[in-house]
Amino acid sequence: MPKSDKNSLTVLEIWLNQTRVGTLTNLPYDQNLFVFDDNYIRTSDRPVLSLSFYDENRNLIVEPEQVQTKVPPFFSNLLPEGRLREYLAETAGVKQVREFFLLWLLGTDLPGAVLAQDSEGEPLPPEDAGAREKSKRRQERILRFSLAGVQLKFSAIGSPGKQLTIPAEGRGGAWIIKLPSPRFALVPENEYSMMKLAAAVGIDVAEAGLIPTNQIEGLPEEFAEEKGHSLYVRRFDRTPEGGKIHIEDFNQIYHQFPHDKYKHYSYTNMARDISNFLGADAVSEFIRRLTFNAAIGNADMHLKNWSVTYPDTRTPHLAPGYDFVSTIAYIKDREMGLSIAKEKDTGKLDQTLLERFAVKAGLPKHMVVETASETAEKTVRAWSELARDLPLDDHAREQIDEQLKQVPLTRQFLRPASARSPQTPAPQTGKDNIRRRDRETRG
Repeated sequence: MPKSDKNSLTVLEIWLNQTRVGTLTNLPYDQNLFVFDDNYIRTSDRPVLSLSFYDENRNLIVEPEQVQTKVPPFFSNLLPEGRLREYLAETAGVKQVREFFLLWLLGTDLPGAVLAQDSEGEPLPPEDAGAREKSKRRQERILRFSLAGVQLKFSAIGSPGKQLTIPAEGRGGAWIIKLPSPRFALVPENEYSMMKLAAAVGIDVAEAGLIPTNQIEGLPEEFAEEKGHSLYVRRFDRTPEGGKIHIEDFNQIYHQFPHDKYKHYSYTNMARDISNFLGADAVSEFIRRLTFNAAIGNADMHLKNWSVTYPDTRTPHLAPGYDFVSTIAYIKDREMGLSIAKEKDTGKLDQTLLERFAVKAGLPKHMVVETASETAEKTVRAWSELARDLPLDDHAREQIDEQLKQVPLTRQFLRPASARSPQTPAPQTGKDNIRRRDRETRG
């Protein structure tokens, strides 16, 4: 384990693909200082590291940033959390609170296009003891855990239709493998089902599927005997040729440490900023995903579960949807992960709340209400058509059925056609509701 030395300095160079962005220095007493490179500052068409480094006038904020023990928020969000971090730190012989050394360990295969490498070329931080060969084995083992987040997952190469393999050094995978949860049953099946349902609704989601865990080659031996299925998801931060596409999540955009991913910002803040930086189409897609996740009972759509990509290195685009899980199947929580117009209760997600949300976010009421209502209708329809064939247990299906009844937006579309008499009008679509409300207002 690296020891603090009040007289020592260690420098990591920070790159975005081939562009040197700056340096992160471990100062005495475990202070970590990030400084932009002068050439990066002077370049007008520089690639974007994070929107959090720009002010309201879209000028680069060049002041150095210094943090105790942790690394600055943008870099902190690149690291694993929870059980995954504990496992990594134990494997590496590094204290999990010392983020500079975790970043050093994982710096060659971080999410997006960020590269963090020691300025002296050392691949790993110093150990208290151990031979070079031991360090090599340690590096191979560690690099399998370079993905951010809480869930135990690996980067994989190959083709889902043929063979998925965890490479020896963890680098270069086009797929993410998520292993079964030791705490909750059928989480991979749940996420796969919700992603498939979202795609049927017309939401842009990452490609995903299921694979028997014991058919994945190269899993560390302590996981190779896992039973059940794992989820594979195509990485949208990698090109088909293996190149890197830069990404950042909204917790990074809002310059927060990972533990604040449920705090300080709301879906209202996100909608306003998506409108300003990404445009109207991205706002519509955001509302579709927000409505869908409320409908399925996903209480975990925090800031780290929304991301943007930079395909041209400079212009942000809303990334495909990911981490769609019906958490109501496991935890009796019908609230949303963040608030919408200061409200989290999905039982109050109706047209009135949407209109209040639109006003606060500076969005057209008509667009917000119509998009949400149409998504609610499509979700109910898709669920009725697909539910029986999705790999969910009966409890999960029952909880989603109940959630659809609890959410006002979806409840209006639930009555099946077979239960209606010929004289009973069909449920109104989102457009019909808006026209009716307009007529009542004019009247």
